[in-house]
Amino acid sequence: MDMKEAQQQAEIIKRNAVDVLPEGELERKIEQSITKKQPLRVKQGFDPTAPDIHLGHSVGLRKLRQFQELGHTVIVIVGDYTAMVGDPSGKSATRPQLGQDEIEKNAQTYLDQFFSIVDESKAEVRRNSEWFKKMSFEDILKLASNFTLARMLERDDFEKRYKSGSAIAIHELLYPLMQAYDSVAIKADIEIGGTDQLFNLLTGRQIQEVYGVEPQVALTLPLIEGLDGEQKMSKSLGNYIGIKEPASEIFGKIMSIPDTLILKYFRYLTDASDDDLSKIESELSGENTNPMQLKKRLAQDIAGMYTSEKEAAGAREAFEKVFSKREVPDEMPEIKCSAADFADTNEIFWPKFMVARGMQKSSSDARRIITQGGFQIDGEKYTELATPLPFNGEHILKVGKRGWYKIIIN
Repeated sequence: MDMKEAQQQAEIIKRNAVDVLPEGELERKIEQSITKKQPLRVKQGFDPTAPDIHLGHSVGLRKLRQFQELGHTVIVIVGDYTAMVGDPSGKSATRPQLGQDEIEKNAQTYLDQFFSIVDESKAEVRRNSEWFKKMSFEDILKLASNFTLARMLERDDFEKRYKSGSAIAIHELLYPLMQAYDSVAIKADIEIGGTDQLFNLLTGRQIQEVYGVEPQVALTLPLIEGLDGEQKMSKSLGNYIGIKEPASEIFGKIMSIPDTLILKYFRYLTDASDDDLSKIESELSGENTNPMQLKKRLAQDIAGMYTSEKEAAGAREAFEKVFSKREVPDEMPEIKCSAADFADTNEIFWPKFMVARGMQKSSSDARRIITQGGFQIDGEKYTELATPLPFNGEHILKVGKRGWYKIIIN
């Protein structure tokens, strides 16, 4: 057996990982894999509770791709049954249950995006309905009998909810056991997940052992904060960057992150080498540091990974033209309306206008942007919620940091 190869593999796999448990078990499994010429089975599960994958998900997907490049087999678990429960990890309340039609629609979108990072030809896709549909109530009782309530309440989220008197539905307690049984069904050697998944991953080891399957290695990766720089990137929080967004949107969103996230994004979301990371860290800590230039490089790198180098370069050029030189972009969405729409009041109430035309998600968001000085009409800042306009011709609106619109009033 080539011990050097085993050591090299372990170093690559452990890079950027937070937990690799139990200690020494990863190395043993790699050595065994090389000796037997048998790829390790590396598992990650996704509950299709939402249709899109964002940069937070990409940390795990990039690690899966590393396993593939080392010759191992990736097993993607589409949690069409676990999604009906909803992972309680990090949640302060019971998650709403989804129907099968919505789950399956989300699953297909997930997989299409998943395989823009992971090599589809070197992966197995399994739905956990394959085994859960076949389980009798007796089988479920057997599974549940191998875990105590006291152990389940050791989970940080359950413990907090229990102490605060918040409701914990019985079906939520089944979730870690269902995820664990997935590892039994596919005989996982390694399971990866975010740091909030450690309890579930270790439960997988315990349940595998009960069912006579060699326990998996639990490998966790860091959670990535979203655009607010505080909370985990999440669609539900609106602080995410989707991997299928246009290059201009990816670039613009990354330019809006706090400077404190620059190094972390380079480390976990790009292919920057250790030497590059050291230089970036040194530059960020220097007296004459220029985070803007580093952020532009980061934004272009990530946009190029998920679109194309040409589109990423174009996004940077457009950004610099608009924001560095304070010029109006050459292209922007056009919104056509009629003066008759405003005849009753002879003015436009902007929060309602923005929401109706898809410029903002809610009136409260629109109000906040306007009152905080982030709204311009033809280059002039307006903080009034309603304004009279000449009801003909074209007007250029700037909404927030990146929203440019041309309204044409007939």
